[in-house]
Amino acid sequence: MQEKQQPIHIGSRKEVMSYLEPFMLNEMSEYLKPIDENWQPSDFLPDATRDTFFEEIRDLQDSAKELSYDTVAVLVGDTITEEALPTYESWLSMVEDVSKNGQGGWMKWVRAWTAEENRHGDLLNKYLYLSGRVDMRQMEISTQYLISDGFEIGTGHDPYRNFIYTSFQELATNVSHRRVAGLAKQSGDKLLAKMCGVIASDEARHAKAYMSFIKKAMEVDANEVLIAFEDMMRHKIVMPAHFLREMGMNIGQTFGHFTDAAQRLGVYTSVDYVDILKELILEWKLDSIRDLNEAGEKARDYVMKLPNRLSRVAERMRIPTMDYKFKWIHA
Repeated sequence: MQEKQQPIHIGSRKEVMSYLEPFMLNEMSEYLKPIDENWQPSDFLPDATRDTFFEEIRDLQDSAKELSYDTVAVLVGDTITEEALPTYESWLSMVEDVSKNGQGGWMKWVRAWTAEENRHGDLLNKYLYLSGRVDMRQMEISTQYLISDGFEIGTGHDPYRNFIYTSFQELATNVSHRRVAGLAKQSGDKLLAKMCGVIASDEARHAKAYMSFIKKAMEVDANEVLIAFEDMMRHKIVMPAHFLREMGMNIGQTFGHFTDAAQRLGVYTSVDYVDILKELILEWKLDSIRDLNEAGEKARDYVMKLPNRLSRVAERMRIPTMDYKFKWIHA
């Protein structure tokens, strides 16, 4: 019989981050691809050096015409979210003990993760520009607003809250891009379907990385990780683009219309929110953690019961029907 591993006692977040760093560096090659082998936006887009360049653009535009209004709206919102990467990199670099050493392991991770993510916005932006369906200036205004406004997600400098958040968000973006890929394929836009498919694959790998960081942290500081998880779920996980706005609007004024379109399409719904929570509970094996203190037990109890509560709320939610015209999209 295998002897039960004794818990390692670590006294601070800083010590936990130091404990996790060798594990993270060892796992990086599994969760991030070598740059020279990775896909790049130009792999999918019309090539201006070819004689068929303008024909390829016409084909792209003909396919894009078949996308529904809501699909284009969701795609624009997803693109703006992806293009706000400078905000997310600066946010992660403020996590406790990450930026203390600019050449250290955690900053290496943040830069490499950001570099992979940066391709997503580049690819989708160029597709939308070539599609002819989007007022690029209006979209660019929204992107600049989102980066300038920043975002408040309730994680502070706490690595546990930040990695719980990124675990959740990477799973959510995987769902969103995968569903848009399916809608694009149904509409006959095979190119967009392929683009969103490879982006979704990236997000799935990144989610596994952040989930593995939390799982490893559970080994040495389960009580505090669970307390952080409870706190995040009590305040609700908000989307990175929740400050989304268009020209002449207040912070966040456009976000509700964006999420309404996503719900109407079934791209990302309240049911998906619950399903992601269930996935995290299973991945982190919350039901089998032992030797918790009173606060840790209470936190786990809250999180374990939450999916059923949220499912009942989700069942009562109506699909939004409000007809909204985004400044981003040509009539």
